[in-house]
Amino acid sequence: MTTTLWSATVLVCLLMYVVLDGYDLGIGVATLFERDPAHRRHLLESVAVGWDGNETWLILLGVALWAGFPLAFGTILPHAYLPMIVLLFSLIVRGVSVEMASQAPPAPRWTTAFGVASLLASFAQGFALGTLTSAVRLRGDVYTGSAFGAFSWFCVLSGLTVTAAYTALGYAYTKHKSAGPLRDSAARRGAVATAVAGVLLVAVLVAVGSTAAPLNLGTPGRAVAFTVLLLFAAGGGGAALVGFAWRRTSRAADALPLGGLVVATVSVFLALGVARYPVLLPPDLTLGSAAGPHSTMVFLLVGIGLNMPLVLAYNVFAHRAFAGKFTTRAAGHEPPPTQGPLAAGARP
Repeated sequence: MTTTLWSATVLVCLLMYVVLDGYDLGIGVATLFERDPAHRRHLLESVAVGWDGNETWLILLGVALWAGFPLAFGTILPHAYLPMIVLLFSLIVRGVSVEMASQAPPAPRWTTAFGVASLLASFAQGFALGTLTSAVRLRGDVYTGSAFGAFSWFCVLSGLTVTAAYTALGYAYTKHKSAGPLRDSAARRGAVATAVAGVLLVAVLVAVGSTAAPLNLGTPGRAVAFTVLLLFAAGGGGAALVGFAWRRTSRAADALPLGGLVVATVSVFLALGVARYPVLLPPDLTLGSAAGPHSTMVFLLVGIGLNMPLVLAYNVFAHRAFAGKFTTRAAGHEPPPTQGPLAAGARP
């Protein structure tokens, strides 16, 4: 029972991080495709108000995995050392660059660093997930595989899929939060990113059968749950495409792409969890074999359980404090350096 509760805690932290930091990583990637400096500033400022709270879920996820499933943590980390190093370095550069560019605009070099770091962090996350489909070598409880982890073509495919999905989330959030030319641009590009992410996801689901971690759909219950969750994901993706194509300005239309993509993202992760449970890493590292002592899990359930509502409350506060849309100016007109786009253009 304790292992199941802790598994649910890890899953909640993972989903919260993917959804919340996913959209602001996607906005960072979007800055690389935006030519107008004023629009880049708007994109960066929309991230600056809450990126730190979003990434707190990654810390909770790491603590939960390290303490609750120490064998899994000690195996996954060396199995994915290089992408994890790239991820952490990118997050550091990204955090510094977003603050520097926000405090000392226009700072085009810091804005570029923010976009490149966001792209690398997105790809590294997907690449690291892809390594979890490779068989791990253990001798007892000791990892004996390569210090450089597991690299394969599937890791690259997984990295591209996550990057495209985060970019679609970023454009969906931008459409939800902006008005004017940037909203229209986000709608067009968001539809393309959503379609690309959908195609890549299908490729991942087809290709995963050739890895060491094929989908386990041998029982009717698993097959039905997996199918239903994928239908929810397809419905969410379809709703996002409809919302992106909806040119008429309304609160529902602007919120539909973000809501649809959140549903799709959560559904895909749950579907993959159903298809793999209880195996964490192939061939036979399961939740039960990787779990820590019962007393440790009980203690951490209390500690993490008290912190999760606080982090969630901060996320809610940050988004409510900067609620409303911001209006972009005509292309090429940079807002005054002393006044960020959110402060200058926000309207309830």
